[in-house]
Amino acid sequence: MTTNTERSAERRTVFLLAHTGRPAAVRSAELVVQGLLRDGLHVRVLAAEAADLPLPSAVETVPEATSGALNGCELLIVLGGDGTLLRGAAFARTSGVPMLGVNLGRVGFLAEAERDDLDKVVDRVVTRAYEVEERMTIDVLVHSNGDVLHRDWALNEAAVQKVSPERMLEVVLEIDGRPVTGFGCDGIVCATPTGSTAYAFSAGGPVVWPEVEALLMVPISAHALFAKPLVTSPKSVLAVEVQPHTPDGVLWCDGRRTVELPAGARVEVRRGAVPVRLARLHQASFTDRLVAKFALPVAGWRGAPH
Repeated sequence: MTTNTERSAERRTVFLLAHTGRPAAVRSAELVVQGLLRDGLHVRVLAAEAADLPLPSAVETVPEATSGALNGCELLIVLGGDGTLLRGAAFARTSGVPMLGVNLGRVGFLAEAERDDLDKVVDRVVTRAYEVEERMTIDVLVHSNGDVLHRDWALNEAAVQKVSPERMLEVVLEIDGRPVTGFGCDGIVCATPTGSTAYAFSAGGPVVWPEVEALLMVPISAHALFAKPLVTSPKSVLAVEVQPHTPDGVLWCDGRRTVELPAGARVEVRRGAVPVRLARLHQASFTDRLVAKFALPVAGWRGAPH
């Protein structure tokens, strides 16, 4: 005979986060929920999203996307584009619950599956046929007049950017307490390897394989002879100093959270104390993922001789 305690211990709960503003996400969420419930798993969603989704009464709702909302959950499934996946990463990070992304947008480097893979996603979750990897994050400090003005974090990048379109941002770059160079620019991207295929890539930075532990510093439209992307040790501390005579700037973390930077502000970036955990369904290499996501031409490749 199974006791109530044993039944409680066997309870498996998955949290579902979706971009309900997209019809494709609504339909995908419905299919995933039906599949999970059919196989005996419990599903939890945000109350605001539940109002937009045709969900059965068995689905549990919580009012807010706090880390406590994931208590008892073994996985966070996110349906959407890059913005939704980053929202999910912020939600999951402090709880330590792995995130499984299903891409409903364009590139979706953080996603592990596409919308055509929903049946496979449900099957892998039900059978626990997935692995979990940790992705490095960055912690960000903003100093102004000797005081800490703001604290933040990012999975992809922290970008210091100009506000005024007609005037450049004058900055000095620093690595490990030593000045490197200064110039006028549209901004500076400080990124993780995960973020190397995001904003840093658009700014001309290198693609860095996720297992490489490093920090990137990529200038945006710099007016200088030496304005190349820099790749440093993960133990390094990067700093961007906004010159006192320059117009105010702005800091964006993962393109989602922003804070104004007064003239003379200093932004410090270091390896984050808390990683983001991603659930992986496939053993495919990052090289294959890169080729698939960017539709890179590889016709004619013969491979190593046997």
